[in-house]
Amino acid sequence: MIPPTLLVDVSSPVPPYEQVRAQLADLILSGQLPLGERLPSVRQLAADLGLAAGTMARAYHELENAGLVHSRRGAGTHVTRPPGPTPAKNAQLLQAAQAYIATGRRLGADDDQLADALRSALKPAPPVPQSKNDDRDRSV
Repeated sequence: MIPPTLLVDVSSPVPPYEQVRAQLADLILSGQLPLGERLPSVRQLAADLGLAAGTMARAYHELENAGLVHSRRGAGTHVTRPPGPTPAKNAQLLQAAQAYIATGRRLGADDDQLADALRSALKPAPPVPQSKNDDRDRSV
């Protein structure tokens, strides 16, 4: 279930529930806790970590609010994944955007020109008209 890497530093200024929430979120978003994986019960995880059940309940509640887990009485808490990009994909997207902007700046483009080029690139390409005698799509 939960890898042994889940640790809580009680001397940290970060509340224990937040430490657990952050670690579980990282494990879920990195795929180390796969979709559908059942997490330990609040009581079991609290006992394993030597913390109060209310602390674990808050961590699970925060994860559920973020769309990372779903809890149902009697069925337990299971990993879900929020729709959309993960933080790692967001970081890659940001790097790609920064590279695009740097290239545009080297070409002398201002913000409006960069935005216009991006909007143009996002539009679907118009279909290429083909003539009746076009041999490109024929099998030989």
